[in-house]
Amino acid sequence: MVVHGVHCSRAASLRESVPMESSPNKPSILHVCDREVLRPLRDQVLRLSGFEVESAIKAEKALDLFWTRHYDLVLIDVEGEAGVESAEQLCTEIKTAQPEQRVAFVCNWRVAILTDCPDEIVRTEFDPVAFVGGVREIVESK
Repeated sequence: MVVHGVHCSRAASLRESVPMESSPNKPSILHVCDREVLRPLRDQVLRLSGFEVESAIKAEKALDLFWTRHYDLVLIDVEGEAGVESAEQLCTEIKTAQPEQRVAFVCNWRVAILTDCPDEIVRTEFDPVAFVGGVREIVESK
């Protein structure tokens, strides 16, 4: 799923349309995204929706974070066909170390048909509400 093009006003409407988690134990997400503009926007959308989010711009940093604690979901952004190989490599490292770890790729439909590594693929094309809904569905399906 690619959510670039989301504006702050959409994030505000998202806060009203997506219920916040009432539990003090928020689901935790490790968000891996090398797009410096998109990563903090997605992080904020997820936080406003009741998730605890840590993010990394590089796979190496993501692995460092991954080893420090448990995450309910590792969410890996895949930008274009060129990003599939590095995303699959990170996914494989995580799943080899901890096979039970939930991993999802965030990508568009063209990229989604090129990979089978993650547990789930979130595809929503410019829709933060659908993005959060997809993430919530994956986390709650455990």
